[in-house]
Amino acid sequence: MAGTITHDRARTTDGQRGGPLIVTEDPPLLDDLLRLCAAAGARPEVHHGVPERGGGWEAAPLVLVGDDAAPRVRGATRRRGVVLVGRDQDDPGVWRRAVEIGADHVLVLPDGEQWLVDRIADVAEGVGRPAFTVGVIGGRGGAGASTLACALAVTSARAGRRTLLVDADPLGGGLDVLLGGETADGLRWPAFAESRGRVGGGALEEALPELHALRVLSWDRGDSVAVPPQAMRAVLAAARRRGGVVVVDLPRRVDESSAEALAQLDLGLLVVPAELRAVAAASRVASAVGMVLPDLRAVVGGPRGGAAASRTGGLSGTREGLGGLDAEEVARLLGLPLAGELPVEDDLLNAQDDGRPPGGDPRGPLARFCGAFWERMPVEGGAS
Repeated sequence: MAGTITHDRARTTDGQRGGPLIVTEDPPLLDDLLRLCAAAGARPEVHHGVPERGGGWEAAPLVLVGDDAAPRVRGATRRRGVVLVGRDQDDPGVWRRAVEIGADHVLVLPDGEQWLVDRIADVAEGVGRPAFTVGVIGGRGGAGASTLACALAVTSARAGRRTLLVDADPLGGGLDVLLGGETADGLRWPAFAESRGRVGGGALEEALPELHALRVLSWDRGDSVAVPPQAMRAVLAAARRRGGVVVVDLPRRVDESSAEALAQLDLGLLVVPAELRAVAAASRVASAVGMVLPDLRAVVGGPRGGAAASRTGGLSGTREGLGGLDAEEVARLLGLPLAGELPVEDDLLNAQDDGRPPGGDPRGPLARFCGAFWERMPVEGGAS
């Protein structure tokens, strides 16, 4: 277990990189702490007492003091990020020793192992501002949600932001295909299906295919059609810790896995063609999604009709073909704020056939729509 014994915080260590400092002469405890550091992807510095001046006591992002070493560090400079680690949960003296050395936390192994792995990983990766995370959901099939998700990610990456696109719809055919990268090297969802607990953000990013200056977590062409909720939670948490922007293409159903994804979103966009049947279908989706996601907004496009609109996922409708419903009316019927109207992109299908992704033409209507969207959002303008 881990117990907080003080709320008095000195300067933060967020954003610093490097492994923790371990202070102990207890060999079994040291073995356990080294194992936990390895699990968190960190390389620690080990001392039997307080390092001499110029050592890591003040510079280390985290200090793990074995209970055996508490007397030896009692006179050290007080600092934030000191954890006293012991094994005897019934020893009342451990709290007194923690106060004497100015520890922030008392941790007892093995109960506190997962907490400690997470804390070590935080300081090793450097925890800053989490990624602004947007989910895109179709109000009905063929609404163009996947196309919009790709375009949002492509325009975000083109602006210099660290961007990760997550395909959370196992029945959608794979966003790597939509981006023209189905043969690109890198891991797909089945490789992460057994993920539990903590996934390293840096390792995740490096393992994924890089397409159009962004990282993509998509599906392979195998038989797997589900992401366990624990894996969805772990992977999205790792993606968000890297900062920048995360765009998630979501299925229309709300199951345990998609609920985990919805819980990590800052904003959801419900893509709705301006047709009465589409609005009726979207209202069911909005009701289910709204139970998990507080900030859901409508993006309204033209109705699906004619070859051009059907071939481009509903993004080529015109205002003349809105069937009597304008965007404001659609949003009103759904009870959602209006995030915008999807523009006409006449050449979208040909662009995809030529290997150009949705939003790939910076002068195109879809790219301009997405660029304007990002300008209104609280995201950094450049790379994180």
